[in-house]
Amino acid sequence: MRAMEVVVVEDEPKIAELVADYLKNSGFNVTILYEGSQAVETIRAREPDFLILDLMIPGKDGLTICKEVRQFSNLPIMMLTAKADEIDRLIGLEVGADDYVCKPFSPREVVSRVRTILRRVQGPPVEINDKEISYRNVTLHVDRFQCVVEGQRIDLTPVEFRMLKGLISHPGRVYSREKLIDLAYDDNRIVSDRTIDTHVKNLRKKLPRTDNGEDLIHSIYGVGYKIE
Repeated sequence: MRAMEVVVVEDEPKIAELVADYLKNSGFNVTILYEGSQAVETIRAREPDFLILDLMIPGKDGLTICKEVRQFSNLPIMMLTAKADEIDRLIGLEVGADDYVCKPFSPREVVSRVRTILRRVQGPPVEINDKEISYRNVTLHVDRFQCVVEGQRIDLTPVEFRMLKGLISHPGRVYSREKLIDLAYDDNRIVSDRTIDTHVKNLRKKLPRTDNGEDLIHSIYGVGYKIE
């Protein structure tokens, strides 16, 4: 079995090499880029399994790279940055990042998060076609607005259905409350964060727990929700 490859885009050599050393010691192959101008081309050519991406890098910034990569690839992306404000985390997640780690950080934690995200990616697949979306034991019949769990129909409101459809289409991806509002409502109405929290609470009551007793929908403190 080939070793998984991680591309690290980081302009501070000490940080890049520290992360690379820990990843290599954990069995990964690592490619380091110290600036962003050729990052997208390198990712297209190498087709890595994971991308660790600094936000503030010369050549092409991390947000732009993330947006461009998301146009052709679903590989997991971790933002690694000194920007710790909540709004920066939200922006990073909105453009398609799977995780966000602020400097200073523990390289062991980075490796642990990489492994966790890769396990999620390699976990139960999402089956999607024009009429159905299935993940674990949940199936959404898109054209009929129906949710079925282990053969039993679960009654969802249209808002709950649209929200669950967005979450279940990308397991592990964190959605901010603002993004969930966009998914749930198609009439540009003004909706509060508390309204979204209420919808999630109701969905949790209706959906079965996982085999280990956890809710299917997870809260990410200060950011939003994901399904896993």
